[in-house]
Formats: sequence, structure tokens, C-alpha cells
Amino acid sequence: MSSRASPVPQSLHIARAPLVSRLIGKAMAWGYRLVGKDRYDDYRLERISGSPFLVMPSVFNPKVPRTGEFLASMLDSKTVGRDCSVLDMGTGSGVCAVFAAKHAARVVAVDINPAAVRCAGINVLLNHVEDKVDVRQGDLFAAVPGEQFDLILFNPPFLRGAPDDDRDRAWRSSDVAERFAAGLSGVLKPAGFALVLLSTFGDATHFLEQFYDAGLGVSVLAERRFVNETLTIFKLQRS
Repeated sequence: MSSRASPVPQSLHIARAPLVSRLIGKAMAWGYRLVGKDRYDDYRLERISGSPFLVMPSVFNPKVPRTGEFLASMLDSKTVGRDCSVLDMGTGSGVCAVFAAKHAARVVAVDINPAAVRCAGINVLLNHVEDKVDVRQGDLFAAVPGEQFDLILFNPPFLRGAPDDDRDRAWRSSDVAERFAAGLSGVLKPAGFALVLLSTFGDATHFLEQFYDAGLGVSVLAERRFVNETLTIFKLQRS
């Protein structure tokens, strides 16, 4: 890997949200507080595309920030083949693992947060896909030594910095972009690909620079614009 970041094509940049959008975003955050949607230290039952998901304390909610729900919505039979092996990295509540398991032959769901591992295990049972999903605790690819996958899913922590606790790991990391990019090619099968969701709330350009430095092919699969945020799903392949 080069010591200097490779330039990211302009077509793949995620522009930072303009000032008005950021102000609206702050107003919406206060609105969440007023109705209780900012609470991450209690139990919540969410429904995503008709499927139930229990969200436990300290576990990333896939619906309130919208990211997990958006990535899961891309997991249809065209994206996930019936013979496909899937790795859901940073599984959180297990939402992407569950939706991938509706089509795939096998899914491994990994999270570093012990509460997320327990939560994902419960949701796998709630959605009756326990025969296809293996939930493991671990830090990135350390949980899958020597294994390779057709599809890797990742909704990473967007913010850079040291996390304060397990809950904060879903939002913040000092080196996850570098380590994920460096290890991805070794875990992908030759024809495999990864889907990574990035947001205007984080430093998306830094992630993209790491992907290019690692020699990965990068393209845009889907994008969704909100008043205060843009979410983009990038498709990564071995070059």
C-alpha cells in the first residue's frame, strides 16, 4: 500500500452536506430526543420490511439512523445468489444477516460488541433463519480466519476517533477503514464483492482513499438522499 492516499474519482466523492442540511439534521436530532428515538440504552422492537428485530441496549438501531434498513433493502435474489456465502461485518442487530439468509446458502455475522452478538442471535431465531446464520464475536476479519466469501456486507462506523465504549464502536473508530481495506481482498473469493455503506455524516472520502490504495475496484451500487444526509452503497471488487 502506498504511503500517500490515491485520488478518488470525482464521480465517487460524497459531498459534505451543505450548512442548511446540517442545521436541519441537528433540528431532527433534537426531535428524536423529544420522542425518545435517541435512546440506545433500552429495549426496542422494530419492524423492517415486515420482519421483527429486537434492539438491545448498546446495539446499533438499524431503523432510526436508516443505514441498516437501507443496506438490507438491497439484499434481494439478484444481489444474493442461492449458493452465495455471505459475511455480515459489524452485524449489530443482525438485520443484514437475516435478510441475506433469505437468499444465501450460508451467512456468518460478526460483531466486536458482545451485546450485538447476543442481539443478532435473538433476531436470527425470531426470523427463523438459524439454520443458515452463524453469529460470532470478533474484530473485523479475525473472526473468520482462512475463510472466503462471495459477498461481504459492511455498515462501518463513520466517525474517526477512539470509541468511548461498546455502543460507541458502532459510530467511531480510529483505524477501521485502513484495516478493512487492507484485509478485504484476502477474504473475498476471486469473483466476490463487498457492499459498503457510507454517509455524508462521516469521512466517506477517507474510506474511498483506503479502498483505492488497497487496489480495489470501486463503483456505486445505490444512493439515497434525505433532507439532512446522503447514504451511498459502494460495491468493492478485487482489481
